[in-house]
Amino acid sequence: MLDAGAFMAVERGDRDVVALIKRERLAGRVPVSHGGVVAQVWRGGAGHQVPVARLLAGVDVAALARSGLADAIDAAIVCLAGDGDDILTSDPGDLRALTLTADVHVEIIPV
Repeated sequence: MLDAGAFMAVERGDRDVVALIKRERLAGRVPVSHGGVVAQVWRGGAGHQVPVARLLAGVDVAALARSGLADAIDAAIVCLAGDGDDILTSDPGDLRALTLTADVHVEIIPV
């Protein structure tokens, strides 16, 4: 699993991190991350971002919610919610499923 720090280390040319990722690939394991991480680190792929672009080519960028019920934005909204909050959404089914998983008690309001 790669978080933003791993991508930033590769961008800096951190040989230890590059070696760890290479070891995983040689063992037949594909590094995994998610779209939120990519959004956090991606600035266009030019200049210092070339190593990040190369790394992304070999990374499985998974959905934040692997259930297939929701996308990364829905999952992020649920992560931000606290007990008693109202969530206004056009995806009430996805959000209900996520709130059950997250054990947060909110009012889902379809819009």
